Amino acid sequence: MFQIPGVGEEEKAVNWIYQNGMVNGPGRPIYDELMSAPEHERCPLCGHGTVSQLDHFMPKSSYPALCVDPLNLIPACSDCNKAKADKRASAIEDLPLHPYLDHVDGQEWLAANVVHEDRSVRLEFFVSPPPHWDRVLAARARNHFKLFGLRRTYALQANRFIGEIRGQLPDLLISGGADAVRAHLLAGATSSLSKRPNSWMGVTYRSLANDARFCRGAFGD
Repeated sequence: MFQIPGVGEEEKAVNWIYQNGMVNGPGRPIYDELMSAPEHERCPLCGHGTVSQLDHFMPKSSYPALCVDPLNLIPACSDCNKAKADKRASAIEDLPLHPYLDHVDGQEWLAANVVHEDRSVRLEFFVSPPPHWDRVLAARARNHFKLFGLRRTYALQANRFIGEIRGQLPDLLISGGADAVRAHLLAGATSSLSKRPNSWMGVTYRSLANDARFCRGAFGD
């Protein structure tokens, strides 16, 4: 564990160093650069929220020497920062994914099942690790997914999105059949996943395109 001699658990000195060395001190240009790094201000921890603060990937209460290390400062939305708080991983499997050091963004690991019930359609998201991932990385991805509540967040967004696109699909079905619906959804998946292989929207498009029942007209009410 990294420690600073003389700093107790109240971490007052650590907070002072962070506030005066990074937030309001000479490190402010670095702070601003870190905050502006994510494209479109999208939170790199959840891929959905808007960046509003810096999160200490390794909590400063346990690793005070890293309190102003740029690699330990992750721009995050308020929900992700709150969810992570000062939790310290008790094992390496519990460590969430580092958005810049783990290099997993270019690999597909997010998937979803299409659920039909009571004339409705909804998606359930889950982690589907690539076969070349080792056990630890797969466990970390699943922990990351759970820690930041991504199953619920992505499902809410996907199910709202289905409601938005549902209106245009019956005309496609009438004019070109299930193949036209599938082609439309696959085009959306290709576009959305081209830059972000784990985009909830892209995975939604892809999952619906691969669901024969949905493409045949079970669009839900």
